[in-house]
Amino acid sequence: MKNLLILLSFFLIGTACAQSPYTFVFLNKKPDADQLPKEEISKIMEGHMANIERLAKEGKLVAAGPFQGGGGIFILKTSNVEEAKTWLSTDPGIKAKRWDVELYLYKPRQGSVCAVSEPYEMVEYSFVRFDAVVSKFTASTYPQIIRKHDEYLKKLANTGNVVTEGIFGDHDGGILIMKGEVQRDIFETDPGVQEGLLELEIKKLYIAKGSFCEK
Repeated sequence: MKNLLILLSFFLIGTACAQSPYTFVFLNKKPDADQLPKEEISKIMEGHMANIERLAKEGKLVAAGPFQGGGGIFILKTSNVEEAKTWLSTDPGIKAKRWDVELYLYKPRQGSVCAVSEPYEMVEYSFVRFDAVVSKFTASTYPQIIRKHDEYLKKLANTGNVVTEGIFGDHDGGILIMKGEVQRDIFETDPGVQEGLLELEIKKLYIAKGSFCEK
C-alpha cells in the first residue's frame, strides 16, 4: 500500500508538470569542451546569440540568461521535450557541444514566465537548484519530505525576496530564484536538504527584468 501511494504521488506530480506549457533547459558549463581557436568560439557564440533572437521572435523562446562563470538557461514555450530538442538543434553552440544540456518539463508555482520586449534591463538574481536524489533511504518517505520542503518554500516566500519558484517533472527537483545574496546556510533547516533528498546548487543568473513576470 505504501509503495502504491509513492507511485501515485509520482504520477500526480508528473501529470501536473505535463500540463505545463514550458520546457526548462540547462546549458551546463562543460569542463571537457574541445579547445577551439578564439575566432571559432566567437563565431559559434555569434550564431548562438542569433539563434536565441530568432527563437524569441518566433515565440518559441520565452526567457534566457547566462550564469556567472559559464552556462545558462532557456525557457521554451512547449510541453513537448522532443519538440524542444528540435528547436535547440539549430543552435550552433549546442551543435558544437559547448555545454552539457538538460531538459525538463517546468511548472512555475510562484511567479510565471513572461516574454520581455526591448529595451529591457538586465538584472542579477540568486538561482537555486534543488536536485532530487531518490534512494532506498528516501523513497519510502519521499511524499512527506517533499510536502515539508514545499511548506518551507512557502515560508521563505513570505520574506518578499522570492522572484519565482517552480518544479520539474516527476522527481527531478525544481528551482528557486531570489533577489540579493543567498547563503547556503539559509537552507540548512529545509527538510528536503536535511533528509538528504535534495541536493543544492546556488549560482548567479543574469536575465532580463520581468522574465518571471516580476515588477
